[in-house]
Amino acid sequence: MISHVSRITIVVKDQMEALRFYTEKLGFEKRSDVPMGPGRRWVTVAPPNDKVLEIVLQPVDWFDGPERERKLAQVGQNPTLVLAVPDCRETSAVLKERGVDFAEPPAPQAWGGVQAVARDLYGNHLVLVEYSDQH
Repeated sequence: MISHVSRITIVVKDQMEALRFYTEKLGFEKRSDVPMGPGRRWVTVAPPNDKVLEIVLQPVDWFDGPERERKLAQVGQNPTLVLAVPDCRETSAVLKERGVDFAEPPAPQAWGGVQAVARDLYGNHLVLVEYSDQH
């Protein structure tokens, strides 16, 4: 049976630009950077303490024709990433100092935690969640 999710793919316009955003601004680690033939690299990132899940940064230039147009339309429309943080207010302040854009500032939630909504460089939502002791 399925044991866990190991990778999630985010479609990006520019793989190296996305790598810089996720490592320099969000503080993720580069986990993979492997050649995949002429002009292609398999690049993944992950939060430093997450030893299971990796995010694949898939550039639109891997594709041609109608598939490239379809992938280009996905940029900024990827699924929301929910990122657990120990202190939402503090993490939001650090990320804001690094130039990360926020759609919603940290705010207490009815379910007991604190949440903020940031955006990556393409507009994808990154929900920072400080869970209450009940989660």
